[in-house]
Amino acid sequence: MSEPRPGAVRCLNPHGQHTTRWVEWGKPDNPRALVCLHGLTRSGRDFDTLATALSGDYRVLCPDLAGRGASDWLSDGADYTPDQYCADMLRVLEAAGVSAVDWVGTSLGGIVGMMLAARPDGPIRRLVLNDVGCAIPRAALERIRMYVGKPVAFASLEHLEAAMRAVSPFGELSPGQWRHLAGNVGRLGDDGLWRFHYDPAIAQNFGAGPAVDLDLRALWQALKGLVLVLRGAESDLLTRPTFDEMLSRPGTSGIEVSRCGHAPALMDAAQVGAVREFLLS
Repeated sequence: MSEPRPGAVRCLNPHGQHTTRWVEWGKPDNPRALVCLHGLTRSGRDFDTLATALSGDYRVLCPDLAGRGASDWLSDGADYTPDQYCADMLRVLEAAGVSAVDWVGTSLGGIVGMMLAARPDGPIRRLVLNDVGCAIPRAALERIRMYVGKPVAFASLEHLEAAMRAVSPFGELSPGQWRHLAGNVGRLGDDGLWRFHYDPAIAQNFGAGPAVDLDLRALWQALKGLVLVLRGAESDLLTRPTFDEMLSRPGTSGIEVSRCGHAPALMDAAQVGAVREFLLS
């Protein structure tokens, strides 16, 4: 697997500036561009396998949202909002010299994709939503609240990986794939302990107030163009009734991944092939 190229851009937030970073694959002059955006506590390196597979057809950009991965943490946790993420992604596209893209978004990355695609001047042509949809039940949000932002530390990367497996049922992965996903978000501290490398303050807005069902149908109904929805068959975040509801929208296709919860890792050949076929068909 070849090494990706790094990129960075300064972004404004309500309390100052921060740097958003990304890695990109494929030829830098390819006019066909793809953005792959990760979930709530993850990083852009989750998409290494998918980006490598698509790098012959696309210039693939895999950003880290603010507070995650290589991107800066924000000085005020209240600034971790979907609107801020959208503004940052538009700055990434501007800095990369890209005006129109296809988009693969996992969980939160899919919500940001829907928000951008719903804009009248939105930059997204084709959209892949990975285990996220037009409605998110309260129970799934309550489950995520139980672990996001908690001050936990682990004696080894193996222990961190075991904890990640317990809350992130990405599907049937090889030991090497699990280690890759754990290594993307695990960081060794000066005290010799491993921690998830994201700003705990991202939980501030996520956990504010009582959990309620999240209705995103206004965004969903505003989308234009073709959409592929992937669902983990055991997912509690994208339920089967919501999945079926989404498939009734013209131009929407869907795939259910067996023996998988939230969310498919997009690392096996079948999932990669399905995404590639949709984007390039």
